[in-house]
Amino acid sequence: MLDLSAIGYKDIYCTDEAAARQGDRYASAVKAFGAAFETASPQAIFSAPGRTEVGGNHTDHQHGEVLAASINKDAIAVVSPREDGQVNVLAEGFGKTCIDLSDLALRKEEKETTAALIRGVLAGLKDNGYSLGGFDAYITSDVLIGAGLSSSAAFETLIGTIVSGLYNDMSIDPVTIAKIGQFAENTYFGKPCGLMDQMACSVGGLVHIDFEDPADPVVERVDFDFTKTDYALCITDTKGSHADLTDDYAAVPAEMKQIANLLGHDVLRPVTLDDILDNMDDLRAKAGDRAVLRAIHFANETVRAHEEAAALNNNDLNGFLNLVRRSGNSSFKYLQNVYTNKDVRVQNVSLALAVSDSVLGSDEAARVHGGGFAGTIQAFVKKENASKYRESMDKVFGEGACEILAIRNQGGIRVI
Repeated sequence: MLDLSAIGYKDIYCTDEAAARQGDRYASAVKAFGAAFETASPQAIFSAPGRTEVGGNHTDHQHGEVLAASINKDAIAVVSPREDGQVNVLAEGFGKTCIDLSDLALRKEEKETTAALIRGVLAGLKDNGYSLGGFDAYITSDVLIGAGLSSSAAFETLIGTIVSGLYNDMSIDPVTIAKIGQFAENTYFGKPCGLMDQMACSVGGLVHIDFEDPADPVVERVDFDFTKTDYALCITDTKGSHADLTDDYAAVPAEMKQIANLLGHDVLRPVTLDDILDNMDDLRAKAGDRAVLRAIHFANETVRAHEEAAALNNNDLNGFLNLVRRSGNSSFKYLQNVYTNKDVRVQNVSLALAVSDSVLGSDEAARVHGGGFAGTIQAFVKKENASKYRESMDKVFGEGACEILAIRNQGGIRVI
């Protein structure tokens, strides 16, 4: 029988407030496992966090640099091994998925389903030579879907970590689990995502990633513990609609690549700011001003992500926050992913940033988070001001829109 009293919740969830919620949550998950798998006894619990993008807004798809972090929202799995090669996963809200380890081939009819993610991770692990085995798992998550915190990457990391823990003595490297998660999402699920989300979820803590060679990214864990500062991480879901934004999202990498192509490259990574400035007239004439502005954003933002990691490694928190503010400024003015120009009457993210600027002090910072347009904003807020900030954001966007989070230091782990 699992001894939940032995779990050090605060070590995982960072704050007293977050830790206090976990006892009942874990107990409920164990109970739900028992109801779903009546003949099995739970043997282990695993956890994989959501993630937040800290720096490098829209740089990864141009082979740039990013800074990301795991957060104290996670997906947890109550698990029992099986000896018959069957994998049975009941994910809360998504029903039960049953997969036979003897059949891990890609199924087109499973695209964009939970089964595709599970089958893809298992196939990726097998292809990389790791041991597989069956298991029953009940999974519950408080990583909100659609809030820019990477619920799918947390799920992929969790499946990989379960197999690592049950059948590979927790020896599978977190970077490998991240790459396999990306493979599952790209190939089996059918979403052409980058690697940032999976890497942050799997590795944990603050992670600086250089995608110059996307097949072999350089991953550096940043030596900085945000839990020891007097800052909280606040994420606000502005509740904007993502409908009809496909063209807006697609235009960002398309316009960046257009500038790269005009300068003789496939992506912007080899392009310098001087290259853009020296060829400004030709680029404006052939690609338009917005494409040029977005290229300027990339040239500065990829360097900024590197500088943010360096500032934290040097324990320069004020320098880091200044870079966060500059990142937000660049995203708004040059990248222009804060609102769609299809309907300028609706500007949720702009409004959230305006309220933040009105409430936050000069030693705090806010920026657009993730893809932008209708999504979330991120703010680094003094802990003493976090409740007031949350009240201000909830007043505009609804109760629960703003979450006070923390950057957790673990990625995918076996809890017990």
